[in-house]
Amino acid sequence: MSSPLQDLIDSNRRWSASVTQADPHFFERLAKQQSPKYLWIGCSDSRVPATQIVDLPPGEIFVQRNVANVVSHSDLNCLSAVQFAVDVLKVEHIIVVGHYGCGGVQAVLDERRLGLVDNWLRHVSDVAQKHTDMLSSLRSMPLRNTRLCELNAIEQVVNVCATTIVMEAWERGQKLAVHAWCYSLSNGHMHDLGMHVDSRESLRPSYEQALQQLMHRAGEPR
Repeated sequence: MSSPLQDLIDSNRRWSASVTQADPHFFERLAKQQSPKYLWIGCSDSRVPATQIVDLPPGEIFVQRNVANVVSHSDLNCLSAVQFAVDVLKVEHIIVVGHYGCGGVQAVLDERRLGLVDNWLRHVSDVAQKHTDMLSSLRSMPLRNTRLCELNAIEQVVNVCATTIVMEAWERGQKLAVHAWCYSLSNGHMHDLGMHVDSRESLRPSYEQALQQLMHRAGEPR
């Protein structure tokens, strides 16, 4: 009996053969160890594949994804990924990656009810309420979506930096920086939001600088 997902299995075999032809020892090296430099915390959206959009091969990025790239201090799934990445893999960078046009962000802006996920999106609603003046100053919904996607990525970086995992890594002198990015589905470009935190002391000034950049930047969709 063939698999109901045989087309995916066939695609996997073609991909494996292609990779092996280009680099006969690729899978041999990949199976031996995992030593990524980056932890990517992104949205579950199927259009935002981590390694592909930064043109890196498998094994280079440790990935944690959820709806609207939220970092909650009660989410043991996310915290476990952060802890494993920082304490075991010794990643040097944690990147929180939002994306413009995010459906979860739009649901918050529309005050739309989607079901169980509404409880999860309360985290994004909290970000929207915190920055209501900045969002209400934008005339169009696409601009508000753009801005809230950016604000959400920045605020989730704050949450990452506030975890005991990251704080303890900095206290013991481990090299670790946390960054906020936002990805454009319309042209495939990644946008650096200007928030780079590599110590407890740099969190507040980096946060304020990132917000200032948003306030002074022309409100155009990316």
